[in-house]
Order: sequence, then structure tokens, then C-alpha cells
Amino acid sequence: MFYSLTGELIKKGTGFAVIECGGVGFFCNTSNTTLYDISGEKKVTLFTHLNVREDAMDLFGFSTETELQWFRMLISVNGVGPKAALAILSELTPDRLALAISANDVKMIKAAPGIGPKIAQRIILDLKDKVSAYATDNGIEDIAKISAAKDMPNVSEAVAALTMLGYSQADASVAVSQIDPSLSVEDIIRQGLKILSKQ
Repeated sequence: MFYSLTGELIKKGTGFAVIECGGVGFFCNTSNTTLYDISGEKKVTLFTHLNVREDAMDLFGFSTETELQWFRMLISVNGVGPKAALAILSELTPDRLALAISANDVKMIKAAPGIGPKIAQRIILDLKDKVSAYATDNGIEDIAKISAAKDMPNVSEAVAALTMLGYSQADASVAVSQIDPSLSVEDIIRQGLKILSKQ
């Protein structure tokens, strides 16, 4: 029904922004990522999704079409409603979410409030094949690196070790994918730690 709203940002708070268009204030539920993107702006455009239920009509707005697409993909997963999708997109940017899904990083996804391991695993399972189509160029590059490095034993061991040290599986996978896979596991871990410490 609504593709986007462009107007004056008249109010914002935790999880919402109000955009005035033609004298009407539209209350848009939104993510922390979008709130950060529009902070300090007077005139904004939000790409929208209207969620219709028996007892309510809720409008969701996002600063980019990519984030809107990810919201729609998330709510297509069985057990993921609009509030859960917003929680995930408030915790992870679209590229970070794409990375987490590509790396099978349940821990990164379940860091969002209200998301348990079963839902995180279902998101990974349902969206894994769609990730590349909705990632930005930077995200696609990282996903390709992870895919190329996955089947190498030294790389897998190094990622597991870095994960045990507290790094997310996605970040560890991206760091290790930049290192020569023919090196020993210890050398890959050492170089991986150097890369991760700079981030």
C-alpha cells in the first residue's frame, strides 16, 4: 500500500520515528540502524511495510530498501514476527546479518533480544540461499571469502579456536579467509588475532 514516506521527522524514540507528510504524522516502527541513519536529519525518506492484523495495522519504516528487504525476508521465516525482525535488525546491519547467516553464526543472531537458538537456526536454514541476492557489494565479498575458506581443515580449526576466544564465528571466518590457508593452524590463529584486534 505504501512504498515510502518522505517528510519531516517530527519525533523519534526507542523503536519508532514519526514522519509528517501533508499534515499527517505517520508513526513508523523502526530499527536502531535506521534511527542512527536519520539522526540529525529534518527531512527523511523511509521505505515502508504495512503489517495488517485482525486488531491492528502497523507501519514499519527503514532508511534503505536493503533493510526493508531483509525485514520482509525475516518475517517470512516461520516463528519470526515483526518485533523479532526489528530486534534482529537493531542488533545487526543487513550486511552483518548476511555474514552471520553465511557463517552459520547462531550466537551472533541470538544476541538480539528475544531471539533464541532455535529461531536463529531456523533463520539461517531458511535464508541461507537468499543471502547473496540481498547483500551489498562489501557483504557479497565477505560471503564469498567465507564460502571459499569453509572446506579447508586448517581454516575450520582456526575459526573454531578464535570463536572459543570470544570472537563471533562470522568475524573469525572473515578474518581467517584473508590468510594463506596453507599455513599451520597456529599461524592462522596468530594472524587472525592481529586482524581482529584492528577491527
